[in-house]
Amino acid sequence: MMQILIIDDDPITRLLLCRTLEKQGYQVAVAVNGQDGLETAQEIQPALIICDWMMPLLDGIEVCQQLKSNAHLSATFFILLTSRSDLDDRIAGLNAGADEFLTKPIDMSELQARVRAGLRLHRLNLDLREQKQMLEAELAEAAQYVRSILPPPLQSPIQIQSRFIPSRQLGGDCFDYYWLTPDTLIVYLLDVSGHGLGAALPSVSILNMLRSQAFPGINYQQPHEVLQALNHRFTISPETPKYLTIWYGVYHHSRQELVYASAGHPPALLVSNTDAVQPLKTPGLPLGLFTEFSYQSQTCKIGLDQTLYIFSDGIYEVNQPNQELLGLEGFSQILRTLHQRPSPSIDDILAQIQQCTNQGFTDDLALLQLVFG
Repeated sequence: MMQILIIDDDPITRLLLCRTLEKQGYQVAVAVNGQDGLETAQEIQPALIICDWMMPLLDGIEVCQQLKSNAHLSATFFILLTSRSDLDDRIAGLNAGADEFLTKPIDMSELQARVRAGLRLHRLNLDLREQKQMLEAELAEAAQYVRSILPPPLQSPIQIQSRFIPSRQLGGDCFDYYWLTPDTLIVYLLDVSGHGLGAALPSVSILNMLRSQAFPGINYQQPHEVLQALNHRFTISPETPKYLTIWYGVYHHSRQELVYASAGHPPALLVSNTDAVQPLKTPGLPLGLFTEFSYQSQTCKIGLDQTLYIFSDGIYEVNQPNQELLGLEGFSQILRTLHQRPSPSIDDILAQIQQCTNQGFTDDLALLQLVFG
């Protein structure tokens, strides 16, 4: 049974409230002042508190503020008992966290009605918290699954490191890299519009389709063919309003050649030890917009002194202290600066970006670093 706590320094008021509520079948506890009330509330975790405003040691406003700041008691329905009728006083009570008021002299019918309503709201609040906890647990389990299917680091003959930082527990960014043949490395990064479960599900679905080579009749070593197949498969509709961007590359190790194509995605950045930055991008709309769109592949040579970065836009769409976005050029400049010294790590890059912003990353973020040599 849910408990009710009465906090009042007036013994007659305590007795009157206690007897009235007990006759209604409620389990009632009493406290003689604010400090006693706080200690009792922490001990019994009441569903509802009726607290007098004017008391020694701690008044009702102070009791309410401390209770509402306690995570274990914040859902307790708080009724402030007062003889004050001034609007400013009621506003002060509401600002302190009070949920309801009872005016002295107390009308017992009003008391019973407000208690019943308060307990109903408390029960609904608890149900919402339980559902929220269940949802968070399921999202955490789904997030763990997404992390489990992402590829581990590679060390040889190409070093590949990656980071995935969703803005929530789940995000729309996803990536993969694997050796299609002993000489051919597939690497791609995609970004589904939106956040949360609605973005994560199609993102994971595409990863699994590409990993299992589920599109018949296409050459997975030709990036434009892969993008064309994805564009036909994932078309925007009222049922599936998501679109996605992707950067897809195929690296031929023996001839040190990279073939790539992109669909509305930020360019990959190829950085040399001389700190020169070359953007790698092909013309292409995001997937799902127009099924008849034709994608193109391009080719570039890769030197052994070069490092390739593939990323989603969450890594550079961050606000700087002057409220201006870092932007792609700002991110490129960070890479130039860091590559003036040997072998910057992904953690070095993320730390440098975080120094440029006053609010951290607000969008999903994925970053791949491929070190050739």
